[in-house]
Amino acid sequence: MDKSLNWREFIITRAVRACGYSAILFVGLIFFFLLREGLPTLGEIPLGDLFSARWYPVEKYYGILPLISGSLIVTVGAMLVAVPFGIGTAVFMSEVAPRWLREILKPLVELLGGLPSVVLGFLGILGLSPFLRVFLDLPTGLTALAGALLLGGIAVPTIVSIAEDALDAVPQSYREGALALGATRWQTIWRVTLPAARSGVLTAVMLGVGRAIGETMAVMMVTGNAPVLATRWNSLFMPARTMTATIAAEMGEVASGSTHYHVLFFIGLVLFLISLAVNVAASTFVFCQKKRAERVLS
Repeated sequence: MDKSLNWREFIITRAVRACGYSAILFVGLIFFFLLREGLPTLGEIPLGDLFSARWYPVEKYYGILPLISGSLIVTVGAMLVAVPFGIGTAVFMSEVAPRWLREILKPLVELLGGLPSVVLGFLGILGLSPFLRVFLDLPTGLTALAGALLLGGIAVPTIVSIAEDALDAVPQSYREGALALGATRWQTIWRVTLPAARSGVLTAVMLGVGRAIGETMAVMMVTGNAPVLATRWNSLFMPARTMTATIAAEMGEVASGSTHYHVLFFIGLVLFLISLAVNVAASTFVFCQKKRAERVLS
């Protein structure tokens, strides 16, 4: 009997360890594939042309700066919408809402997070874009602003779900101690509960950023898909094109092994590195915060 249990524990332990290592393996294989297909770009196109302001592959213009700027402006705009709304909703559901209302809101938030992005894209084309065109008196409603607002709505459920779990994990004694010392309810939330759940809330924000920067279909449908370099503040009210939309729209039309083909993979490599940098920065911040808290407690 003991031998059977030992063998079972051995197999389960090795299986769990293999699953953990497989995540690293898959990420490494993806990175290797992007390097293999994207790095030939550097030998085919001069860096000055690759990082120029014009993207028009038909005439051999492969400047990716408009695509990078389009992704950044749409993602930053989406986070300006999603972070306050997401964290505010999570705080309301965790700290303010009565239990019966929370039991209604939580499934609704999860349902919103499960909606296909193409459905949200249709809603953006039919509702959001015409509204923005009329309300802001724009030539077209298919702008970076429409993409940012739509992406913000897509990222909110992710932020709400994870941030609420992080707030729920804060011990109730923290709240009771703050109230006993004379803090008001809102002072307890903003100065005790939220700081205690900082790492989980930051994780929620980073996952929201990942969801926004990696979104393809909804952005492709509402941003106008014009590869224009964002250089002014009003670029938010102009059409834009993101890196993900470019890959999705053009990958099916290029010849395998062509310069255009390699440039699209190079764009994917740049997108991979940007996402990696964001996640590494977030992990480093969380690690530093934990070490600081450990030093304070010791």
